Amino acid sequence: MMAGNLFVVDLTYIADLSKIDALLEPHRAFLKSGYDRGVFLASGPKEPRTGGVIIARANTRAELEKLIEQDPFKQEGVAEYRITEFNLVMKADGLSF
Repeated sequence: MMAGNLFVVDLTYIADLSKIDALLEPHRAFLKSGYDRGVFLASGPKEPRTGGVIIARANTRAELEKLIEQDPFKQEGVAEYRITEFNLVMKADGLSF
């Protein structure tokens, strides 16, 4: 159906929102680079704002983990990351990656 494995990256903030906000612009630049590379498919903040979620596609978990190491949130230690790999069985009509 598609090349690459699918992952949910669940970020949880472990620092004050003022520190998160200070890194938001470089974090979004990191996200854009992931979209440009075809790795990130969707992303956004949680509600309430306790972290964020990234839907990603990568050949391996290790490849995705290597990319996440470049996230300013990760580099500055302001978020924890939980990665869950899943197998796409069904999707909405019109949803393409």
